[in-house]
Amino acid sequence: MDSPRSPRRLLWTLASLLAFASLSTGLAQGASSAPAEPSTRTVAEARAAAVTFSDEFDGPAGSAVDGSKWQIETGDNVNNHERQYYTAGNRNAALDGQGHLAITARRENPGNYQCWYGRCEYTSARLNTSGRFTTTYGRVEARMKIPRGQGMWPAFWMLGNDIGQVGWPNSGEIDVMENVGFEPSTVHGTLHGPGYSGSGGIGAGYSLPGGQAFADAFHTFAVDWSPNAITWSVDGTVYQRRTPADLGGRQWVFDKPFFVILNLAVGGYWPGDPDGNTAFPQQLLVDYVRVSTDTAQPGGSGPVTGLGGKCVDVAGANSANGTAVQLYDCNGTAAQQWTVGSDGTIRALGKCLDVASGGTADGTPVQLWDCNGSGAQQWAVPAARDIVNPQANKCLDAAGNSSANGTRLQIWTCTGAANQKWTVTR
Repeated sequence: MDSPRSPRRLLWTLASLLAFASLSTGLAQGASSAPAEPSTRTVAEARAAAVTFSDEFDGPAGSAVDGSKWQIETGDNVNNHERQYYTAGNRNAALDGQGHLAITARRENPGNYQCWYGRCEYTSARLNTSGRFTTTYGRVEARMKIPRGQGMWPAFWMLGNDIGQVGWPNSGEIDVMENVGFEPSTVHGTLHGPGYSGSGGIGAGYSLPGGQAFADAFHTFAVDWSPNAITWSVDGTVYQRRTPADLGGRQWVFDKPFFVILNLAVGGYWPGDPDGNTAFPQQLLVDYVRVSTDTAQPGGSGPVTGLGGKCVDVAGANSANGTAVQLYDCNGTAAQQWTVGSDGTIRALGKCLDVASGGTADGTPVQLWDCNGSGAQQWAVPAARDIVNPQANKCLDAAGNSSANGTRLQIWTCTGAANQKWTVTR
């Protein structure tokens, strides 16, 4: 969902980027034979072998972050009317001795810091990997426990590395996770670029079930980023996917290097200022930050296996529109060879895996259909081994939890059950 916020400037100068930017912040059955043996790696195995950046934040309590990986920004932020002053060193960003980075917001001003509104009332910290690490595509994830309270604004995000040359929003911004304290159960993921920045950013929110608060436990926030597609997930559950088609003809600026940012803001236009019920200090605890070259959107062609080791199968190897997609004994035929592409489609026999009539209800069957670029044919394959249709926010599901030959596949609310887990091989 779009958020009512204005650009948040970057705090470093041209030695560090020279720019100011923002945190501004969808049945005939085949013959049976012995299952074909997968000849390639699973998605999870590929990712484990391709980590390009990792900080596990191990070290003695009070230690500063690794300067070879992170630089610390300093200063205030008038653009969003935030209230904090970002400090240097380890006062507001330090290891806690238990494998976490603690970014701490305090109601204090030990250095007589001056902010846009006068004497600063709060201190906090903001870190980035500019000049140390950038990535183009891949999986970018962090496991974090966010703070709570009115006026708190933690964020995990990325900016285009060319911001010093083209400025914001032409640089592009990918917000992996933002939370505002008045929404304790919801986080947001957003894209910003030319013509779709600030409150016009393209994004969505994700809410925990049952009124749970994100501040109560650690959660993993990630994007899987490939050419012309970015997919957001929380704890392995996909909640949105964006492509150039979502921009209404505006420029897609996400095919170049980006660097990573972590920060905890206090106040601002979007979250509002702290009130009498906001306790200090507050902490954003970061268990790890990892970047992998693998996006969990595999290419190539091969079987997709699920419950009981059975294969996703086009019934009768029939390529006609509307042909049912089912579980069946793996037999190595073309009806069981699926290509999971960076465009978000899953294809076999020259056609796309499709949610019938673009439905979003539990139990809507999936079928084979001419590829048409619709949301009914967009799928995300996160590391949790779900296959998700973001338009419906539902998982590919073997009906009735059955592994019998001919079991129809459908979409269903994601439950994490075995009949919604799939192994995609390259």
